[in-house]
Amino acid sequence: MNLWIPFAASAGTLLAIASFVGAGWDAPPVQTEQVGYRGTGMFVHRDVEKQEALKAANVAPPAPWEASPDGDKAGTIYENVQVLGDLSDDQFNQFMASITEWVAPEAGCNYCHNPENLASDEVYTKVVARRMIQMTQTINTDWNSHVGATGATCYTCHRGQAVPVSYWYKDMEPKPAGNMTQNRAGQNVVAKFAGNSSLPQNALMDYLLNDKPIRVHTLTALPSGTNPAGVKETEGTWSLMMHMSESLGANCMTCHNSRAFNDWDQSPPQRVTAWHGIQMTRALNLTYMEGLTPVFPDTRKGPEGDVFKVGCGTCHNGVQKPLYGVSMMDAYRDSLGKKGATDVPDFSTYQPGTTQTLAPGRQSAIPAPAGTALAAIPGAQKSASD
Repeated sequence: MNLWIPFAASAGTLLAIASFVGAGWDAPPVQTEQVGYRGTGMFVHRDVEKQEALKAANVAPPAPWEASPDGDKAGTIYENVQVLGDLSDDQFNQFMASITEWVAPEAGCNYCHNPENLASDEVYTKVVARRMIQMTQTINTDWNSHVGATGATCYTCHRGQAVPVSYWYKDMEPKPAGNMTQNRAGQNVVAKFAGNSSLPQNALMDYLLNDKPIRVHTLTALPSGTNPAGVKETEGTWSLMMHMSESLGANCMTCHNSRAFNDWDQSPPQRVTAWHGIQMTRALNLTYMEGLTPVFPDTRKGPEGDVFKVGCGTCHNGVQKPLYGVSMMDAYRDSLGKKGATDVPDFSTYQPGTTQTLAPGRQSAIPAPAGTALAAIPGAQKSASD
C-alpha cells in the first residue's frame, strides 16, 4: 500500500487552504439582481463590499451658485473667449469656478492660465480644456442616443483630477523577446485594458478608434463560407466586452439575453444604448483626442507616443450609469448643453509657453451619430452579436 498518497493529499489540501487564507483572500457577499425573465439565467452580480466605495466616488457635486443669465456677455468683457462667449458674465464665472473644482482643485486657475495674463493660450492645458469643452457640448447635443437627458459635464470624467482615472493607449508592453514570441498577436500577457485578462491587449485600438467589425457570431456549427470571422476575431471582441464589463461594473446579461446573444430582438434595451456608446467613444477619440496630439506633452501620452484616449470607464467609473444617473445639466445647460463655436485651430502650430492666441481655424468635421432607432443599427435584425 502506498502510504504516502493520503499524506500527500492531506498536505496538498492544507497548502490550498493556506494559499487562500494566508493571502488575505475572502469570498465577498454578492448582491444578485434579476434583469431578465425567470429561467433565462439573466442576473447581474455585484460585490457588496465595493458598493459603498462606488457610491462615494459617484456623487454629483452641486453648483457653486445659481448663475444669472442677465448682463453683458463674457465674449465682450474678456479677451480670447472663443467657445463660451455667449454666456453672461455670471454664468461664465460660475462655470470657471466649477471647472476648476472638477479638474484642478489644488492647482486652481493657474492650472490652465498664466496668472499674469489670463487671456493667453501659452499654457497647454488651456488649449486642451477649450477643446474638451467643445467635446462635452458635442456629447450633450449630438449623442442623446447614448447619454440621454442626463448628459455629461467635465466632472463626469475628471472627478477632481487633472487626468481621469480611466483612459487607454496603445500598449505594447512587455515587448516580445524575439523568435516565436514575436507572433503572440498581443495576447498571453496581462491586458490592462481588458480586465487584466490574457486576451488581445490592444483590441480597443480596433473598436474604439478604428471601426473593425465587432459581430462574430455564427448560427452554424460548421463553417459555411458566409462568416469569415474566426477565433482570433472572437477573442478581440471578448477583449472589448471585458473592457465594457469592467468599466460599468456589469456582466454580459446587462446587454445580452442569455438565450441568444446574437438576437437584438431578445436583447435588453441597454444593448442599443451600448452600441451608440461605442460609436460615440470612437468619434470622440478620432475627432478630439487624436487631434490634440501636437499639444499634449509626452507625460500625457502612452509609451508608444499616442495620446491618452477615452474608454467606457472614463465616464462610467465602475457603475452602469455615470454618477448613478444623476444629472448635473440643470446648472450648466447654457455652457455645456448647447454648442458654442465649433471651429478647430491648427494645433500643429501651437508652441507651449509662446503662443498667446491660438486662433480658430477650420470647421470641425464631427462624424454624424447614427439614429436612435434599432432599425438604424446595421445587422440589428440579423444574427449579429456585439
